[in-house]
Amino acid sequence: MAGHSKWANIKHKKAATDAKRGKIWTRLIKEITVAARMGGGEIATNPRLRLAVEKAADANMPKDNVNRAVQRGAGGLEGVNYEEVRYEGYGIGGAAIIVDCMTDNRVRTVAEVRHAFSKYGGNMGTEGSVSFMFKHVGQFLFAPGVEEDKLMEAALEAGADDVIADDEGGFEVLCDPNAFAGVKEALEAAGFKADSAEVIMKPDTETPFTGEDAQKMQKLLDVLENLDDVQEVYTNAVIDEQ
Repeated sequence: MAGHSKWANIKHKKAATDAKRGKIWTRLIKEITVAARMGGGEIATNPRLRLAVEKAADANMPKDNVNRAVQRGAGGLEGVNYEEVRYEGYGIGGAAIIVDCMTDNRVRTVAEVRHAFSKYGGNMGTEGSVSFMFKHVGQFLFAPGVEEDKLMEAALEAGADDVIADDEGGFEVLCDPNAFAGVKEALEAAGFKADSAEVIMKPDTETPFTGEDAQKMQKLLDVLENLDDVQEVYTNAVIDEQ
């Protein structure tokens, strides 16, 4: 759609990440702790932990912080016990929103999420009300300029499910979440480092927003993302930045 650029959005997200580094570190510590608790403290045998530690390195988190979070999750240190919880709802115009949280107090978290939805033009839904519109996938985004044939060959050899070209000349590589770590390693070994590499909830369809509705929708998403217990927010809304 006019004015919408996936690559502009990636740069915007990275700038926002740098601006709130302390909050990003807090989220990563939670993710590392839970990943270690669920899959053990060894990076080599725990793909989720490996991804979280790589994200921590990208965010310039000190190794001591990372190691303490791993030890805490694996049972070596006392600490807060976080649990994962997902909330679903609707934004402006019925756009679908998924809010993934890690919390030590569900009552507090659900109240904060519900308040954000209701205050900024959305509605909180029941479990499963919008998640059926999304697929759980590994996603790699490559900015325009990548050599298509070589990327496609490397991605498919690595075990990716699909390589999709966009109108701007960039590429999206999709894979099964369980294959994410292996595909990422193989792509990087072939010389392809993604601008964005995440395991995400990818919407099946997109809902475009422009003008005042776009501003309202962005406000709701920003408020949700800034809640302390929120780890990730996924939506099928595509917001025109013009």
